[in-house]
Amino acid sequence: MYLCFSKLRCRGEMPGTARHDREMAIQAKRNLSKTTDPVERLRLKCLARGSAGIKGLGRVFRIMDDDNSRTLDFKEFVKGLNDYAMMIDKEEAQEIFRIFDKDGSGTIDFDEFLVTLRPPMSNARKEIIMQAFRKLDKTGDGVITIEDLRGVYNAKHHPKYQNGDWTEDQVFRAFLDNFDSPYDKDGKVTTEEFMNYYAGVSASIDTDVYFIIMMKNAWKL
Repeated sequence: MYLCFSKLRCRGEMPGTARHDREMAIQAKRNLSKTTDPVERLRLKCLARGSAGIKGLGRVFRIMDDDNSRTLDFKEFVKGLNDYAMMIDKEEAQEIFRIFDKDGSGTIDFDEFLVTLRPPMSNARKEIIMQAFRKLDKTGDGVITIEDLRGVYNAKHHPKYQNGDWTEDQVFRAFLDNFDSPYDKDGKVTTEEFMNYYAGVSASIDTDVYFIIMMKNAWKL
């Protein structure tokens, strides 16, 4: 059964809409002045950029990881924060780095870093997010692509498709871009990116019940 892309978007049912992003950004900025915990401060600075904020920082780190070691030393860590325009003084950056460099090796695992940076979520929220991901990931390879969406979404109801501005593929690509970092859109959404995105959305929603209802409505789960 097809999900109508335009109805999800136009009725505002899709989790992570602009309204949620605005609410979350306002909330994050407000909370920023109340906390002194360096990791929480960095988390809030990312959330102040919207649902894709944490994932965007992850993309910057991944681009810098030339040797695919999935680790960063302090110099790379600071460069990544600067490249992402995160205004953090050196002392605070050192404190954050020390928290994650548990074994004192001088490097941190950035996958672990991003998972810890995500706002905490209950298992119930994680499970409903994964249900949505599995529904979209038709091929079951752990990555959502345009090909996966062909069997799930009917793009022909999208206003830009109807007036001839966009092709079907462009409608699908615009959908995938919702979950991608604004700095590096590649048209593919991994489990990690999907989870990081919804961790951002989740941060603006107080109760598990409301979050789960919203996800079920949006994805017809």
